[in-house]
Amino acid sequence: MLSTLEVIFSEFSSFMWGTPLVVLLVGGGIYFMVYSRMTPYRYFFHAINILRGKYDDPNDPGDINHFEALSSALAATIGFGNISGVAVAIATGGPGAVFWMWVSAFVGIATKFFTCTLAIMYRSKDSNGDIQGGTMYMITEGLGKKWKPLAVLFAVAGMFGALPVFQANQLTQAVRDIILIPNGLTEAGNHFWSDLMTGLVILVVVGAVIFGGIKRIGKVASKMVPAMVVLYVSCVLVILGVHFDVLGTYLWLIVEDAFTAQAALGGAVGTIIITGVRRAAFSNEAGIGTATLAHGAAKTKEPVREGLVAMMGPFIDTIVICTMTALAILVTDVWKTGDQNGITLTASAFEEALGPIGVHLLMVSVTIFAASSLFTYSYYGTKCLGFLAGVKRKKWYNLFYVASILLGATASISAIINLIDGMYAVMAIPTMTVALLLSPKVMEAAKDYFARMERKEIL
Repeated sequence: MLSTLEVIFSEFSSFMWGTPLVVLLVGGGIYFMVYSRMTPYRYFFHAINILRGKYDDPNDPGDINHFEALSSALAATIGFGNISGVAVAIATGGPGAVFWMWVSAFVGIATKFFTCTLAIMYRSKDSNGDIQGGTMYMITEGLGKKWKPLAVLFAVAGMFGALPVFQANQLTQAVRDIILIPNGLTEAGNHFWSDLMTGLVILVVVGAVIFGGIKRIGKVASKMVPAMVVLYVSCVLVILGVHFDVLGTYLWLIVEDAFTAQAALGGAVGTIIITGVRRAAFSNEAGIGTATLAHGAAKTKEPVREGLVAMMGPFIDTIVICTMTALAILVTDVWKTGDQNGITLTASAFEEALGPIGVHLLMVSVTIFAASSLFTYSYYGTKCLGFLAGVKRKKWYNLFYVASILLGATASISAIINLIDGMYAVMAIPTMTVALLLSPKVMEAAKDYFARMERKEIL
């Protein structure tokens, strides 16, 4: 039965992630860059000031401030997609896949600006009278009720795409390979029960946070995200320092392999591009739409302001964190082993450069990474169910959510990745469609906002 599901999920994911979707995501991002005349990129430092709280007003509508909104979105994206996802990309697509992750992230900055500006611009009230934002509300409020089937499609895919199965799977793998097996607490070929127990522990911890809603998630995320970024980046900088002599060689290999595909399995440039874009989408979700759910909860009356904050996500997530992981795997040469298990490959890189302590530092990092993702994705799923079935029923999703942790802890990584990838692809179609159709509205708002800035009306 499990092998049958793996085949079904694999076929589903491969079908969804064909050339048309890659063109939609990358081509759409390029369109946003050109159409905006690089506007979001030119106001990067203004975005930092917004993030610092310079323009926060506690009386503005919404649930969480700008920093908490970005932290919540990053808590979801800076996770195993940055560790395991990058390792999987290199193992299956070669170093060149990293280049196409960069390209996807760079154009994704513009995509995030447009989608998350719309998330504030077209907020609506749910069945409980509370203000909500997200792709499904962008569609119904911005395009009209006749487009509701597209909103429903996003919400249904969002409930499955937001499941914590990948994070639970890789955290369980890390606990097993880094702690349990080396200490003789479980056997390499007989670990179902230890995986199940790990899953139960994850379930209890996650449940204690997610039933508190977005305000509790936002506060926890705003404390965890900066700490985990500093710890992880510091470890990787040490690894790069140890192998500084080959750093330039591998940076060039990333660029060269992106166009020659010499190191990729199968040697097809098109395959590498799809792999890179696919893994970048899982990493920073630009164009997928989950971030619209987090940024749509921000306290602000200025849609453009939240778009500027949101655009920093792909830069931090993919350009910085994913690049760090990729270089650690490449300079240590562990990518040549042929191991396609993401977390194990990254652990090998840390151990090669830092010794036994490196594995334990990675374990601390991945625990924080996984926990932050696990907390935030539940909020996304509850918002999707709330849209479909009403606010009173949305907390039922959390029960489904925590139960799926056990599935993720005991299932194979291939089945997990293909299921989530496929659902992400489905979510991208409504998100990019509404963003492209309403892009003139974003530019109107941007011109007005920046004109007011020049007139010193925004201080």
